Amino acid sequence: MNTSAGRPSVLFVCVHNAGRSQMAAAFLTHLAGDRVQVRSAGSAPADTVNLAVVEAMSEAGIDISAEIPKVLTAEAVHASDVVVTMGCGDTCPVFPGKRYLDWALPDPAGQGVHAVRSVRDEIERRIRGLLDEIAPVRRT
Repeated sequence: MNTSAGRPSVLFVCVHNAGRSQMAAAFLTHLAGDRVQVRSAGSAPADTVNLAVVEAMSEAGIDISAEIPKVLTAEAVHASDVVVTMGCGDTCPVFPGKRYLDWALPDPAGQGVHAVRSVRDEIERRIRGLLDEIAPVRRT
């Protein structure tokens, strides 16, 4: 894997960058620390992160209340080793040599925190698997 500064980089993309991609980026940042460079973006970013998502992540011990949805750029895709899409369809630019994963996950938009919890837990499960692949902890 081509890495910047010796560490892999992952970009999470969904339409509004207000739910799924924010949760995925927060979990990877939380679990990987500085072993992975993490980005998230949306093809049509919302003004704010979904409040039910903020609450669900807070229950998991991760504060994303200060996060702001960001617009997806070709530069962000180009700078990433792995691009994980979540419902953005054909709006994500594709570059050769990048690894693309498409995670079919329910959109938490308009859902209460109860519905968001199952999406959060599935994202955490997938993040743990991805982290084991791209930046496993080396035990001596």
